[in-house]
Amino acid sequence: MFADDDFLLHNYTFELPQEQIAQFPPEHRGDSRLMVMARKGDAPLEHHMFAELPDCLPKGALLVANNSRVLQARLLGTRSTGGKVEFLLLTPLPLVLRQAMPSRDGESALCAEVEGLVRSGGSIRDGETLRFGAGISVTVLESGPFGRRRALLSWSGDLAEAFAATGHIPLPPYIKRADAEEDFSRYQTVYAREEKTGSVAAPTAGLHFTDELRRTLRERGFQWAEVTLYVGYGTFSPVRCEDIRRHAMHREYVEISEETAEAVARAKAEKRPVIAVGTTSTRTLEGVAQLCGRVQPFAGWTDIFLYPGRPFRVIDGLLTNFHLPESSLLMLVSAFAGRKRVLAAYEEAVREGYRFFSYGDAMLIR
Repeated sequence: MFADDDFLLHNYTFELPQEQIAQFPPEHRGDSRLMVMARKGDAPLEHHMFAELPDCLPKGALLVANNSRVLQARLLGTRSTGGKVEFLLLTPLPLVLRQAMPSRDGESALCAEVEGLVRSGGSIRDGETLRFGAGISVTVLESGPFGRRRALLSWSGDLAEAFAATGHIPLPPYIKRADAEEDFSRYQTVYAREEKTGSVAAPTAGLHFTDELRRTLRERGFQWAEVTLYVGYGTFSPVRCEDIRRHAMHREYVEISEETAEAVARAKAEKRPVIAVGTTSTRTLEGVAQLCGRVQPFAGWTDIFLYPGRPFRVIDGLLTNFHLPESSLLMLVSAFAGRKRVLAAYEEAVREGYRFFSYGDAMLIR
């Protein structure tokens, strides 16, 4: 049961000391802590290391993970005035390439209309062209809310290689440092696929997995399937409506293969639990089930917003990191396990010194 209090934004806050916001990954991938919480009932919280995950999962579980790869989507360049400018590409790279057309500017071979964030010391005019390294330029077409711009991206050659050559890893805004060499590998999951490059944020619940742990999971009889959700910057956008039911969720592009759809169907038919690795996998599975009535092969957009009272049709468990106050991600977790119970677990995590957010520790709700 859910109460009216569950729909009020101010009820999704908690006290978090700044020093518990992880600024760097753990020294070794997988050296994270794991809090285990029962979805229902009053079983006490359990505290483990992430390497103990196979001992914590329900027998025969199917884990579904997001295989998208983070693009070095943050570009630093100059304006015609000589001033510095920053551009963050928000459109998933595969969609950019799909929309590419011959350029007419005489300098670039290809162009595509995209959405991005522009940051500069001075105001940016519509129609202004910004130049970046590796032959990339951006012409601002139209200004939108919260710094978003509709723009024309122009380039020559391989666009993915150009971003790799000149772009920076777009670390979340709560990580108060520049990206470093270790982020190029540590802000990616070990199972991220090259052909799925295009996210502007990592599916962070997956950052804890090592190749060794995945082998152990297979040997212990757990199954693994993958979906793709190109994580957008909207994942960091706060909910601004006091009545959270009025929040307009950002759209995200998702893909489910026939193989994954069949794996989910088999697990359901055999009454084996489906465990989503992260909120992005959750939104993919639940978003497609909401649109299509079930999990099936799919490629398209979802804007599903899961908050208390909204049904879960697919997942039986959730592996996730600890999320920002007043975020849609905290509301999703609260919808799955109950707001008061989740916030009580967060309070214990703070007391126990857990690390929070993208490079922080993990939580399994089963």
